[in-house]
Amino acid sequence: MPADQLQSANPADWAVAPGWQALVEDFFASATGQKLQAFLQQRLQAGAVIFPPQPLRALELTSPDAVRVVILGQDPYHGRGQAEGLAFSVQPGVALPPSLRNIFKELQRDLGAAPPPFPQPGGSLRKWAQNGVLLLNTCLTVEEAQPASHSGKGWELLTDAIIRHVSQHAQPSVFMLWGSHAQSKRPLIDAQRHLVLTANHPSPLSALRPPQPFIGCGHFSQARQWREEHRST
Repeated sequence: MPADQLQSANPADWAVAPGWQALVEDFFASATGQKLQAFLQQRLQAGAVIFPPQPLRALELTSPDAVRVVILGQDPYHGRGQAEGLAFSVQPGVALPPSLRNIFKELQRDLGAAPPPFPQPGGSLRKWAQNGVLLLNTCLTVEEAQPASHSGKGWELLTDAIIRHVSQHAQPSVFMLWGSHAQSKRPLIDAQRHLVLTANHPSPLSALRPPQPFIGCGHFSQARQWREEHRST
């Protein structure tokens, strides 16, 4: 089985930072978690190609006490070799998807920062994840060429619990909610403790449209300024 796809439906095979361990174990001990695991096992046995190879990669690279920024995506990329378990990120050497290209475009416009060279590191946002940016999709697996194929199977209960945990326990952080799906999670976030920024999704279909165009939103500079002001907290 190729290394770029899910090999096992056993959560014990998916590494997470120690600070997430209890939350993840509690979820997979629940009826919803067990049903999700059984679904994944059944799909693997049926020969389904599932991405990414490590569904909990965001929780492996960004521990709860390291979170500074949260960027919410919807579900993983469904093309072979793309998804690496981090929202909007693709594996090194993979062509930039349009949404990620627009993220880099806004980053450059807002901060004057040049996008990463291609193909190394290209579209991989691993360094962001290793530096406190929780790149969390709300659904954590998908089948090849079938977007949203694992939505509603139980992942959302886990990722909602992760968002609540960050809201309640992490240091003051910046939540970037791009598009209506991400913005639907806003009630889970304590806006008294955290900065919540909203804009359209960076997809080409919405990045330039009202009411909150992604291009020109200025989220990166706002996040940097807010983090500077809250650095001691």
